[in-house]
Amino acid sequence: MSQGLNMVVCIKQVPDSAQIRVHPVTNTIMRQGVPTIINPYDLYALEAALALRDKMGGTVTVLTMGPPMASTALRKALGHGADRAILLSDRFFAGADTLATSYALTAAIRKVGETTPVDIVFTGKQTIDGDTAQVGPGIARRMELNQLTYVSAIPAIDREAGEITVHRRAEGGVQVLKTKLPCLITMLEATNELRRGSMPDMLRAERADIETWNAEAAGVEDIGKCGMKGSPTKVSKVFAPQPRAEKAAMIEGDTAQAKALSALDVLTTADPKLIQVIARQTAAA
Repeated sequence: MSQGLNMVVCIKQVPDSAQIRVHPVTNTIMRQGVPTIINPYDLYALEAALALRDKMGGTVTVLTMGPPMASTALRKALGHGADRAILLSDRFFAGADTLATSYALTAAIRKVGETTPVDIVFTGKQTIDGDTAQVGPGIARRMELNQLTYVSAIPAIDREAGEITVHRRAEGGVQVLKTKLPCLITMLEATNELRRGSMPDMLRAERADIETWNAEAAGVEDIGKCGMKGSPTKVSKVFAPQPRAEKAAMIEGDTAQAKALSALDVLTTADPKLIQVIARQTAAA
């Protein structure tokens, strides 16, 4: 096993969720005029990979699937210090759901690993446009990689033993997990802070020729598993929730006790049975 780590970070260019609008007639997301950003969760994965490279050596390859404009996201990743950027862009990839996306990305990651085996695949925990958290685990399943999700820290890697130790945030605490490399890691939010790009990296990113792979170049064996043909999931409708008509009630009172009594009066007026429930609970106590 080589000393350096060969890492692939899967990122996605997504619409800025703060400026997404839904068409009032067609109920579809209006993407025209909406700025795009790198999926925020993927930035934590990128920084985790860069930090490991700084500590142990190796390379960081960023990989995304999308139209030619997605190269903007790859340039930003290069500007932050990534070593290599690959764009999967082909009409056969259009309309892919998470199943088809994971299939295409898996083929590309295997292609990257033909020269030097991939030690770690990084993704964010999910994307802000789909929110499924399925692509990372889908890649792990297809590549038969050990899967570590919701990782908050990577305290140790033993290259001799080929083992990695991570902290995984779980309900009620933190799990300390150890597994063999290679593996796939989905990084949790707020676990690190993406570094500022250095001037040499930013200049290199602007001048870089982004590697663009079509389905054939990526090593995709079955086109039928890509894009809309390979996507069993269909989105029938996207809609914006209707604003609520009722307004919040202001609770009056000079003291905390007075405000509590006023709030109780409002609640019991809205639901008269609430008094009986409170009485039964009080008697039981």
